[in-house]
Amino acid sequence: MSPVNQNKFVIYQIFTRLFGNQNTTNKCYGTIEENGSGKFNDITDTALKALTDFGITHVWYTGILEHATLTDYSQFGIRNDHPLIVKGIAGSPYAVKDYYDVDPDLAVDVTNRMHEFELLIARTHSQQLKAIIDFIPNHVARQYHSDARAIGVKDFGEEDDTTVSFSPSNNFYYIPNQDFIVPEGHTPPFAVTAPYDERPAKATGNDVFAAQPSQYDWYETIKLNYGVDYQNGGATHFSPIPSTWLKMYDILKYWTEKGVDGFRCDMAEMVPVEFWAWVIPEIKKLNPEIIFIAEIYNPQQYHNYIHKGKFDYLYDKVGLYNSLRRLIEGHGTAEDITRLWQQESGDISENMLRFLENHDEQRIASRYFAGNPWLAIPAMTLSATLHTGPMMLYFGQELGVNPLVAEGFQGEDGRTTIFDYWGVTEFQQWVNGGKFNTDLLTSEQRKLREFYESLNHFVLQNEAVFAGEFYDLQYVNVDGQSYNYDKKIIYSYLRHTPDQRLLFICNFDRERAVETNVRIPEDAWSNVLQLNSTIQYKLTPVFPAFAAKLHQQAANITSSGIHVELPPASVLVYEIVKK
Repeated sequence: MSPVNQNKFVIYQIFTRLFGNQNTTNKCYGTIEENGSGKFNDITDTALKALTDFGITHVWYTGILEHATLTDYSQFGIRNDHPLIVKGIAGSPYAVKDYYDVDPDLAVDVTNRMHEFELLIARTHSQQLKAIIDFIPNHVARQYHSDARAIGVKDFGEEDDTTVSFSPSNNFYYIPNQDFIVPEGHTPPFAVTAPYDERPAKATGNDVFAAQPSQYDWYETIKLNYGVDYQNGGATHFSPIPSTWLKMYDILKYWTEKGVDGFRCDMAEMVPVEFWAWVIPEIKKLNPEIIFIAEIYNPQQYHNYIHKGKFDYLYDKVGLYNSLRRLIEGHGTAEDITRLWQQESGDISENMLRFLENHDEQRIASRYFAGNPWLAIPAMTLSATLHTGPMMLYFGQELGVNPLVAEGFQGEDGRTTIFDYWGVTEFQQWVNGGKFNTDLLTSEQRKLREFYESLNHFVLQNEAVFAGEFYDLQYVNVDGQSYNYDKKIIYSYLRHTPDQRLLFICNFDRERAVETNVRIPEDAWSNVLQLNSTIQYKLTPVFPAFAAKLHQQAANITSSGIHVELPPASVLVYEIVKK
């Protein structure tokens, strides 16, 4: 029986408001009536089956929780938000207005919105997929108010002492005796008929302890207090357990009992690690299989949030993503990859979530990144296969989504909007009126999607990838040791188990084909791969399919290495097999 590794799975991030929207109006700052919105019900069994067939194992439903918005839902008992503290028309999904409710934009029947979400979770599970949602613990919308909380549950701030800037028992931080001042430069898309009142002002979500944040701050949010006195040297007050901790436990428990299989924890490092060390084991008592993923950008804290904080997985953004992005853009070096696993995350590689796109990042195909989705092929393959940890795709990445115009608040910046209503043109072609097929895709889109589908299945079906060890080959090939081996653009490595051995060779050069040799050292051959004489083995190309066709003949292993010819921005994977 092949070994099983629970860490190697494939997450597909769905921005739920955009996923099923078939409206093609696409007016900048368009309302929901003008531009439309995707619904829970659009994510049908057909859609989920297509994702399963694509090789997806986990779906991250982004933007589920009710958040601040300029869409009027007052007829349903939902309070309106002031336009001076909302970004975009639809609003940021990270300015949560009610932790116990779902976004009414996503419901066909707003009064029945929670049931529609529960049916989505049931459909997801029926297709053998796991469901992940956002948990946003660091901040809430400025006008946070939970209508859906259970009777007897105290709301955030309800019992705060607003006369002091900090108290361990408060949920928020205050600027006593001062009014909140809307940042200069914020111009809402709707006419403002009344001022926004907040007194005393509360600290802003990105740790701005002033009455007036800047327009570049997270001014639409307020910072939650976990018992850390930031204005007094970061003094901590964790005993007795702070009120915010207990409230957050109840919220995580609520969603766990709804059948959610995991939480992607927004800006997890802005919340003290001691909270995570307490709450994650408590939630896992309810469901031992539930997973916690930390959005984290400080490599110095990686081990702390894994070992002490008890997170299952961490974003590999500052390390691998940034290094690969530089390579894709043509100004990086493959030397960074070795440095990363040696100095940063090598011993927790199974805990690192790798990706090249998500809702925060610019699209690969955009002019702000690669300008061509095919230039990311070696980087995406490496992200998926470097170690045994999970990989993630953002919806439409596999179709080369390329935002070309301003959708609203975000402007034209190479990202797909998270603040406004929109229809993602390339993705709508795949949705195809609810058929979720490739009939309307261009030939290039089909080829690109086939690559991603083959990659998803490759990592899940090859034990050397999902359960094997990693061995870096740079040290025996660089600096003139192997013919024409350029350490800045070529990267090679082994993934292996006792039953399978794979050799990966990447060419990151955007324009130049490479002819080179790649050596596997004798001690690695015998002691690591545990193989006999090289003359008994050959290398068979196994991935990707279109590259393997260029190398129909199995490669021979010689004393000078394996001779390969790699097109620009390409990868070739060989399996070492007996002749």
